[in-house]
Amino acid sequence: MDFGFDDRTRELHEALNEFLIEHVYPAEPVWARQVAQATDPWARPPVLEELKAQARARGLWNLFLPDDEYGAGLTNLQYAPLAELTGRSPHLAPEALNCAAPDTGNMELLARYGTPEQRERWLRPLLDGQIRSAFCMTEPDVASSDATNIATSIVRDGDSYVINGRKWWSSGAMAPECELLIVMGKTDPHAERHRQQSMVLVPRDTPGVTIHRGLQVFGYTDGPHGGHAEITFEDVRVPAENLLGGEGEGFAMAQARLGPGRIHHCMRLIGMAERALELLCERVTTRVAFGRPLAEQGVIQHWIAESRVRIEQARLLVLKTAWLMDTVGNKGAHTEIQAIKIATPAMAEWVIDKAIQAYGAAGVSQDTPLAQLWAAARTLRLADGPDEVHRASLARRELRKYTGG
Repeated sequence: MDFGFDDRTRELHEALNEFLIEHVYPAEPVWARQVAQATDPWARPPVLEELKAQARARGLWNLFLPDDEYGAGLTNLQYAPLAELTGRSPHLAPEALNCAAPDTGNMELLARYGTPEQRERWLRPLLDGQIRSAFCMTEPDVASSDATNIATSIVRDGDSYVINGRKWWSSGAMAPECELLIVMGKTDPHAERHRQQSMVLVPRDTPGVTIHRGLQVFGYTDGPHGGHAEITFEDVRVPAENLLGGEGEGFAMAQARLGPGRIHHCMRLIGMAERALELLCERVTTRVAFGRPLAEQGVIQHWIAESRVRIEQARLLVLKTAWLMDTVGNKGAHTEIQAIKIATPAMAEWVIDKAIQAYGAAGVSQDTPLAQLWAAARTLRLADGPDEVHRASLARRELRKYTGG
């Protein structure tokens, strides 16, 4: 396994780092001010559109999508250090590059499973950054950590499908630009457990779709990023050609979507941790307490050393996982995908927590990015599957070596 940058990765890495320094970091206070002054909590701050135009002009666009026809054609290993850089400013950089969830996963679904008509209608404007989308899988009335529990019904009725159900944490759905909902539900509750589910494409303005509220994440609305909606579907009727893939393929498609999504989150989490460690070191070298700089305190030095060790460990595991996804496929990298999903959010949460501690009260205020970074890292111990589910699955996989099961 060679994790060195090839020429293309090196070129993009340098260009992206320059873009962050010259445009994204200076835009962070502008973004915060525009968010605070906005009359619509779900509206995109104007500075974001400016960044998107600048990124696209530099060729820093759709880097996540390995498909040469639609994306940059990068491998997971090539994309990893780029996604890590975007994690240093997670509220601006990913979307500025059109590499933000949930649109990334939805574009991957459409590119892989969509018909030519579906790709033209939905994928093309998503690739161009003209619209946003949401992925509607999680439900409040069932334990959605087991996706086979999904209870929303999708019933064939002549040339249509009729959808009834309730979803929440439908990220992106609060955005005014959101036009597409990818809805997962059951088309055949009597089929084999993993063949009951399907996905349909639902325009957000379809009659019967009601968006009730945006959910908060540790008190943050995530409004400028499209929020997280609670939605009901009451006799929502869409044409049969809005089925994505085939009937009964929804669960497998969801897993195919979540694999790249999980590693992308982990790539960005490493960047978040690096930003936090950088802020920590800047703080402790400029603050004096009890007669000497904080940097001379043994406990602070322990935090710094331990942070570096944990970041490097996580990065190596993420890079190995990216390499495996490129060489043996997502299924062959299943163990490592679960491992990074367990390890990386916990690592980032720990490092960010120590940076917050070093900043004291300032660390939990809006004067640093640390509080929002921590909220994001903590949330990712739930998103795309909670830690406990991944640990249980990983343990069963290990035990099969000894039980023959």
